[in-house]
Amino acid sequence: MTKYVLKRLGYMVVVFFTVSFLMYCLYNLIPQDPARLELEGIKTTLKPAEYEARYKELREEMGLDDPIVVRYARWMGLAKDRKGNLNGLLEGYFGYSRYFKKDIVEVVKEPAKNTIFINIFATILALGITIPLGIYCAVHKGGKFDNFTQVLTIVGYSIPTYIIALLFIYIFAVLLRWFPVSGIGTPGATYTGLKYYVDKLYYLCLPLMVMTFGSLGGMTRYVRAAMIDALSMDHIKTARAKGVHEKTVIYSHAWRNALLPIIGIVIGWFLGIFSGSLIIENTFGLNGMGSLYIKALNNHDYDLALAMQMFYTVVSLVGALITDLSYGFVDPRVRIDK
Repeated sequence: MTKYVLKRLGYMVVVFFTVSFLMYCLYNLIPQDPARLELEGIKTTLKPAEYEARYKELREEMGLDDPIVVRYARWMGLAKDRKGNLNGLLEGYFGYSRYFKKDIVEVVKEPAKNTIFINIFATILALGITIPLGIYCAVHKGGKFDNFTQVLTIVGYSIPTYIIALLFIYIFAVLLRWFPVSGIGTPGATYTGLKYYVDKLYYLCLPLMVMTFGSLGGMTRYVRAAMIDALSMDHIKTARAKGVHEKTVIYSHAWRNALLPIIGIVIGWFLGIFSGSLIIENTFGLNGMGSLYIKALNNHDYDLALAMQMFYTVVSLVGALITDLSYGFVDPRVRIDK
């Protein structure tokens, strides 16, 4: 397994540098000039000659006239900057946000906490519902409850997330007035400890309900289909013929085989907590990674957007490795040592 992991890590490094170079080139093809954006606030206070002089000086400082390969190497931390220092992604410096006027690490810190907090709860709730529900529907295939559930899952899978969000807002916020519409906490409140988290969960109840409901349809159908295939295998019939207890057949023999085709979906879904939920965060006014990414693009803060994009790339690469390794742990018949 060690040889396999090292080989995969080597592939990940190659893919990371390839994707990072392509993404850097793509963002630099956008028709925008960082030097002019930097001078936007003081443009009216400078004379035309002073503005042009300052503009040329700033382009020289930023290295905007250098070849794109050189600029990429500096951004990545493979080459020294104008001051003779290595200060890039590989050294842990993600850049400076020109819109927020501070380092990108400081900008991302709070939205990342909110996104992880929201998505962990939604993922746990969804998995806690879909896995037992999918198993039960597979075991009782063709029954009334299974047919009823299939209709609901198809409807839930077909409705877009923003429609579900608007529907839940109308029911639970407008009609029943149980939950607030937006925000992540009581405005102006200075709660600490348990009261802080209770207040936060109260404001997040509605978004969590929408995220959980929106993910029930697809995941339930995946689990049900995988369990039906597993229950039709010969070794399941043999176990039943030997008189093995039905719960042992379902949860020990069948479930382990059914887990193999859906484990990639489950792990990919769980790792998605880092990327944010664009629709949910924008609909409910949540300060998360998804809404921050949109804000960075809308305000031409491409250094921030590019840094976030590279973070998503790393999460995707690590997720693919974890998924492959998990196959071997779930099913020993899967060889992962080559």
